[in-house]
Amino acid sequence: MNTVLCNKHDSTLASLKDKLRRLLYRFEVDRAVFFGILTKIWVVLAGPITALLIVVRFTPEYQGYYYTFGSLLALQIFVELGLSTVIIQFASHEWSKLKLDGSGSIAGDKVALSRLVSLANITMRWYLVGGAIVAIGLSLGGYVFFLQAQNPNVSWSLPWFSLCFLTGITICLLPLWSLLEGCNQVSTVYTYRFFQGLVSSLAIWIAILAGAKLWTASISVAVSMLCAVLFFKYRYGKFIKILLFTKSLGSRIEWKKEILPMQWRIALSWISGYFVFSLFTPIIFHYHGPVTAGQFGMTWSIVGMVFMISGSWFFPKVPRFGMLIAEKRYAELDSLFGRVTKVFVIVTILVSIAVWFAIYVLNQLNHPFAARLLPVLPTTVFLLAQVIMALSLPFSAYLRAHKKEPLLFLSLCAGALTALDVFILGKYSVTAIGFGYLLINIVLIPCVFLTWHLCKIKWHSDGLACK
Repeated sequence: MNTVLCNKHDSTLASLKDKLRRLLYRFEVDRAVFFGILTKIWVVLAGPITALLIVVRFTPEYQGYYYTFGSLLALQIFVELGLSTVIIQFASHEWSKLKLDGSGSIAGDKVALSRLVSLANITMRWYLVGGAIVAIGLSLGGYVFFLQAQNPNVSWSLPWFSLCFLTGITICLLPLWSLLEGCNQVSTVYTYRFFQGLVSSLAIWIAILAGAKLWTASISVAVSMLCAVLFFKYRYGKFIKILLFTKSLGSRIEWKKEILPMQWRIALSWISGYFVFSLFTPIIFHYHGPVTAGQFGMTWSIVGMVFMISGSWFFPKVPRFGMLIAEKRYAELDSLFGRVTKVFVIVTILVSIAVWFAIYVLNQLNHPFAARLLPVLPTTVFLLAQVIMALSLPFSAYLRAHKKEPLLFLSLCAGALTALDVFILGKYSVTAIGFGYLLINIVLIPCVFLTWHLCKIKWHSDGLACK
């Protein structure tokens, strides 16, 4: 009798597991997506805790400096110039002929391996120089910027120099992450990022509670860097050793002929991205002071969580796009793209509504936390503008997976118009900036969809002639 009951119980569990697998498959949830979602859930849970600790332990002025630090650090984009995106695309095309063997070494086509090694060598040299430029350039530029604020109540200089130095070192590790993602190691990378996120959040909380103030950012970067070094050493030691310390004796990827034609377009797009995403806080700091900049910075970080969550479904699939394109399996590519984009759009809209409702309730209750955020009207405008912009991200990623950048002109337009919006309307109010930003997205984003449609037809019919 017990045996029968046990068999029935095992059968029921097997049936439930099978149903769960089918459900996860339907919503495009594999291991990478699962841990990506967990990471974003943790960000959603940890973000309010971090924000609350900032409200409790930081003055409004310190809050403004804290978020302006982050926006100025985004200037590193002028050194990186979009190379990380290019690495993923080129590595994924070569990895379609390679794999990791049981010992962690790279096995497969020798030509593809030679090209992959050459890619790693090129990019490591680029990022080593870039890290030095970021450490020195941002240190001096940020010092001049903050010196003009003349706020004797905030000790910012040493924390800023420390943060720039650590960021310069961290930049040197970026190509390793891009190579791993391009070589379809997204499951392991996303698993790591989940646990690293836990450790990083704990480090931030401890630092804030211990009174570290603006040193908190440096402590967070240092902890993340230590975790990354240990991960690379013990999980992908052989993989990295092969890529970085093996000479490419056969076929090589040539930077000028292959990478540069795509990179300079991506670079200009990324530079435009700084004006679209990161210019707001420093200019608001300049025109309206650290308190208003702190309100915007905290609101902007909460809005950003929306797209971190929805992106968990989509961006782990991007290396797979490159592999399918390399093999010319366009029907499978479009099927996968359609499924994950549908989930991305639904999640983006639902999470955006939830975030808006939460902020609205805080304001209606006159909760003290609401005073550290922007009022409801500008928050609504910025959130709506970001939702419109986010809906175009899957289509941009699809196009770039072809190792092309046809959105360059639109990116330049978006960057230039957003910069004009911030510099001109920023003199009046944050709300004015928001409405200008919303109008820009309403006009430009439909053009992204049209470009995607035209280039998809062109590329898949006569060999990627569209540029």
